Amino acid sequence: MTPEPLLTDGQITLRPVRETDRDAIEAGHDEAIAHWLGDVAWDADGRRTFVVEVRDPATAVGLCSVRATAPGTGELTWLLFPDHRGVGHATRAVRVLGDWALSDLDQGGLGLGRVEARIEPGNSRSLRVATRAGLRREGVARLAPGTGERADTAEKVVFARLSTDPPLSDPVAFRSLLNSFLPRKRAISQMLVRDEAGRVLLCQLTYKRDWDLPGGVVEVGESPRLAVEREVEEELGLGVAAGELLVTDWLPPWGGWDDAVCLVFDGGTAPSSILDEVVKQDREIRSAEFCTLEQVHERTADFTARRIEAALRGGGRFTESGR
Repeated sequence: MTPEPLLTDGQITLRPVRETDRDAIEAGHDEAIAHWLGDVAWDADGRRTFVVEVRDPATAVGLCSVRATAPGTGELTWLLFPDHRGVGHATRAVRVLGDWALSDLDQGGLGLGRVEARIEPGNSRSLRVATRAGLRREGVARLAPGTGERADTAEKVVFARLSTDPPLSDPVAFRSLLNSFLPRKRAISQMLVRDEAGRVLLCQLTYKRDWDLPGGVVEVGESPRLAVEREVEEELGLGVAAGELLVTDWLPPWGGWDDAVCLVFDGGTAPSSILDEVVKQDREIRSAEFCTLEQVHERTADFTARRIEAALRGGGRFTESGR
C-alpha cells in the first residue's frame, strides 16, 4: 500500500490507519461505522482512508476517506465516533482532506479536479459538515431502487468543490457557498391585458385544462418585467410593454409543482382586434381570447380567478393563492 501523508490544520490530524486502531474503532462502534469494519487493507476500491486524530493527548476521534469514482473525481466520506461528534472535528477533517485531494501532484496532493460528497437528505449533521467544509450544494441525485445504503434511501444530496474554485478564505467563495444552499423560489411573470370592454386576455394552454394569463417562468438572472414581455412575444407574437406591478401572489406547492411567486404586470388596454395579430406558439398555446369576469371564473382555476380579480383591483397588493 502506498504510504499516506500526514495531513493537519494544527488542531486535527489525518494520519494513515494502523492495525492498532482497530480496537479504538470497534470500541466506538455503532451502526454508522459498520460498513468501515472488516477491511484489513483499508484501501479497497481505490479508497484512501485516514484516522482523524486530535492531540493533547493524541486521540482517534473518527475516520475520513477519499475514493476515486471517475477520472479526476473523488468522493469524500467521513464519520466521527459517537463520543466525539458535534464539536467540529468532521468539518476540519473534510476540509483538510479536500484541500489535499485537490492539490497538485507536485505539491504532494492527489491532483483531482473535483471532490464531492453524497449525503442522505435526512442526515442533517452531515449536510452541515459538507457546507461548513466548503462544499457547494449542487442538487439532489435520485437513486435506482435498491441502490441506497438503506431500503428507504431514494435520494442523495450532492455537494462538491472544484480545484478551480476560489480559496475558502476568499469572500467570493463564501458567497458562492451560501448561494448554493440558500432557498430558491420559482418566479412566474404574467400580464394583465384588457380590451375596450374591460375583458381580460386569457390563453388556453396545451399542458393543462385551465386557462391562464399570458406569461411564464422567469429565467435565472432575468428581470421579471422583461421576462413577461419575452413570454408574451414568444407565446402570442405580441409586443406589449409591461407596466406597473399589480399583484404579487404566492402559490403553495400544487400538482407536482414546488411553491412559486407570481408577479402580475399591467399590460394596459388593447383593441379586441389585436387577436388578429396573434401568432400562437403551438407547443404551448391552443387559443387566446378576451374573456369577461364570468368567463374567467368558468375557465380558470379558482386561485387563478382570485389572482386576476386582485390584479384588477391593482395597488401592488400581496396575496396568497389570490386571497
